[in-house]
Amino acid sequence: MQNENKEQEVVGTTEEEVVEKEHTLVLYNDDHNTFEYVIETLIEVCGHTWEQAETCTWIAHYKGKCPIKSGTFEELKPYYDAMLAHHLYVSIQ
Repeated sequence: MQNENKEQEVVGTTEEEVVEKEHTLVLYNDDHNTFEYVIETLIEVCGHTWEQAETCTWIAHYKGKCPIKSGTFEELKPYYDAMLAHHLYVSIQ
């Protein structure tokens, strides 16, 4: 019985951690920045490869938004601030 309770506690902790990491940094399309600038910013700020950054840029262009990074709110906040500093429209959801 004691082992079952310990396993349940571990599972409970793991589920809480998963819930914490459900935040997403979302990039929104804008009419002000060039594709090249957005791609370069995603590479610089988020560590995307050229291909990832280009794909995200096209998705945001055609669909209006694109998820670009996931993690806890605390992990995403510096990326959010940096993207805003580069004059890109983002949100943490």
